[in-house]
Amino acid sequence: MTHSLAPRIEINLAKIAHNAEVLIDLYGSKGIEITGVTKGVCGSPEVASVLINKGIHILSDSKIENIKKMREATLNATFLLLRTPALSEIESVIKYADISLNTELSVIKRLSAAAEKNKTLHKIILMVEMGDLREGIMPENLEEFIEEVLKLAGVKMVGIGANFACFGGVKPNEENMGKLSSLAIEIEEKFSLPLTYVSGGNSANYNWFLTTESTGKINHLRVGESILLGRETLFRTAIPGLYTDAFSFISEVIESKIKPSVPYGEIAQNSFGTSPQFVDRGNIKRAILGVGFQDVLVSGLTPISEIEIIGSSSDHTVIDAKKIDLQVGDEVAFSLNYGSLLSVMTSPHISKKYIDIL
Repeated sequence: MTHSLAPRIEINLAKIAHNAEVLIDLYGSKGIEITGVTKGVCGSPEVASVLINKGIHILSDSKIENIKKMREATLNATFLLLRTPALSEIESVIKYADISLNTELSVIKRLSAAAEKNKTLHKIILMVEMGDLREGIMPENLEEFIEEVLKLAGVKMVGIGANFACFGGVKPNEENMGKLSSLAIEIEEKFSLPLTYVSGGNSANYNWFLTTESTGKINHLRVGESILLGRETLFRTAIPGLYTDAFSFISEVIESKIKPSVPYGEIAQNSFGTSPQFVDRGNIKRAILGVGFQDVLVSGLTPISEIEIIGSSSDHTVIDAKKIDLQVGDEVAFSLNYGSLLSVMTSPHISKKYIDIL
């Protein structure tokens, strides 16, 4: 029977701390600093504190609201906005973020004006398009872009970066990492501009890092999933020595009955406009959990016990309990992928329980 409020996400801070410590040492062995990406935990101050205590000095998030939450928790860190700011949030970016990733001159001009008005200096990293086709300035336009940026007061260019394997699935490899490194050298020489950060990517850079003979000018990575879930993100392979179970999603059984495995009656679309297909298994132990797509990305859940998810609606998830005798009030646990973790941590309907033991 239930012992804590469900549905909930159980967050093992000790395992996250271990993962952070291992990755700091690993990447640091070749001169690369890692920034802790907190968007997967919705800017949780509890998780952020763990990263800081282990020696991560920069925390990055794609939501300025999450950065505000962490800053108001009086965490001693530098805060990086992990995407180019929207024009509508410029004032908040200047107030809460120390650094932002940028690709649009019109945005940087607005950052410049807001920073001057607030008598502050906002640092920027220019993102370069290296093939993944999410965000980035085309390399052939980069020098002209930088010339315009350097004319602006209130902002300081402190680095360049690139993104991989988030939109197009493009791998970071020797070729594109070498190109980014060469761009950094050219910029430093042409503009006499030392780059504090040459940010080569994210958790997808793990395999490149292991196999490369030289990291070149790459000295910075933005790491989230590897710290939180212990995996690299090209193939979701577990990284040796890291915990992959720092998070568990717990839901409660609200109905348990023997029912047919295939819906009967005249069939049309379901609530999400699709026509699901079912395998006829005869009568099964059919249990319902009190969560659905409104709460969690159900496709990213993996049952820890020998049960099977059959399907979900907005607030119900149906499972085949198989040989397990689930009763109303029993709890069912799941591991999560990154998308599912993101949805659960963002949901106001899921309680968060922090654990600090290995």
